[in-house]
Amino acid sequence: MFRKVLIANRGEIAVRIVRGLREAGIASVAVYSDADRASLAVQTADEAAYLGPSPASESYLRADKIIDAARQHGVEAIHPGYGFLSENAEFAEACEAAGMVFIGPPAAAIRQMGSKTAARKLAISAGAPVVPGTESAIVDIPDAKATARRLGYPVLLKASAGGGGKGMRRVDGEADLEAAIRDASSEALRAFQNGEVYLEKLVLEPRHIEIQVLGDRHGHLIHLGERECSIQRRHQKVIEECPSPLMTEYPELRRRMGEAALRIARAANYYNAGTIEFLVDRDRNFYFLEMNTRLQVEHPVTELVTGIDLVQWQLRIAAGEPLTVHQEDVRWSGSAIECRIYAEDPDHQFLPSPGQITRLKEPAGPGVRLDSGVYQGWTVPLEYDPLLAKLAAWGPSRDAAIARMRSALLEYGIAGIRTNRGFFIEIMDDAAFRSGSLSTAFLDEFFERRRLPEPALEAEAVAALAAVLARQQSPAPSTVPNSQWLQTGRESLLR
Repeated sequence: MFRKVLIANRGEIAVRIVRGLREAGIASVAVYSDADRASLAVQTADEAAYLGPSPASESYLRADKIIDAARQHGVEAIHPGYGFLSENAEFAEACEAAGMVFIGPPAAAIRQMGSKTAARKLAISAGAPVVPGTESAIVDIPDAKATARRLGYPVLLKASAGGGGKGMRRVDGEADLEAAIRDASSEALRAFQNGEVYLEKLVLEPRHIEIQVLGDRHGHLIHLGERECSIQRRHQKVIEECPSPLMTEYPELRRRMGEAALRIARAANYYNAGTIEFLVDRDRNFYFLEMNTRLQVEHPVTELVTGIDLVQWQLRIAAGEPLTVHQEDVRWSGSAIECRIYAEDPDHQFLPSPGQITRLKEPAGPGVRLDSGVYQGWTVPLEYDPLLAKLAAWGPSRDAAIARMRSALLEYGIAGIRTNRGFFIEIMDDAAFRSGSLSTAFLDEFFERRRLPEPALEAEAVAALAAVLARQQSPAPSTVPNSQWLQTGRESLLR
């Protein structure tokens, strides 16, 4: 086993990995930028290495700086977490070239599965179902139009090299296709330095269900079941659960999807932790979507339900140990739900809400798990994704897990910034959610259900009069110095 490992990441996942390393008796090295000098990960790790200025392009995305830090601290391996360089094949190769183990899959698998078009071809060769569409990137507009006509509108344009909704466009008719290809390609190029896009038939209101796989370097590969990830905003997951309510009703579907996931992973010569993502339509047909060649944000719900620690197995597999868990050993007990706690305002297009956390009261109790990267007094920076923590709740049934999650959300207190905590409480109370009626359209329908009624004309008149009176009463100048950060925040809210 390793003696010392560097974590090439930040925030809650860096803290999670530090704790996993400590449990395994391995020393940890955190990395940090200017914005993260006082981060919880830096305070928790055994050692810390400075990378550079706050922008990720000058710190967390600088493979050369990370490897230099690893050399200086004498580490034997690097854990990339998720995001940043976690699915960068060149970074994995650079780690190996520097004599350090990359705690993840082989670079060849990262590269192959990182291209959605290459991954589609591999899935087809492995006998897994895929959404009908082009097998290669679009190079000819007339051909794209012919394919779209054959598939039938609506269709979906997707970036070959990315995810998270970047480079993705829904197209409802041929008149819009050429402009949509141009726009999607431009966005993909900015986001992933690769402007290739391909075309798929749009599966309307599908469920987004992923299968967790785990394999060692000796050819032993298993799956740990599914996670339901259908509740998304702008193609970003916000609530995940294990098991999927659909699998509870149709357990045979788990077996078929699990087998398909393992065929794809074997075809890619995959090892370590990874996730095969599928779309499931209303008739329970499932289609391969993509593979995430890393640890997932939502891994805690799988750990809570299976009792298998994914980070510990990542370390052991990277060190060359065989996987001692067999497929028949995997059991699913109870139900777990995870809410991603963000510094954002759900009532204003999920606008980020950076700033200082002036008060923090964290939930606890039976079945409650909080993977957090913040503390009271910490200033949430502008430069990165505004994820604060992942709150997970386990219960012997889905209803029990929902009740525990609701209780934990009520107990969770964060002041000084806006968060989506209250938004999640509303979802826990929502009848459609509680019944398990989920799809990727869930949030759109939820916002329609909760839309506030238009104010009465009399109320509008009263509000207008109050505003006029307020302008006529000039307040005395404030003696409190104006905060430049607050002023910047106000200006961004008004854009």
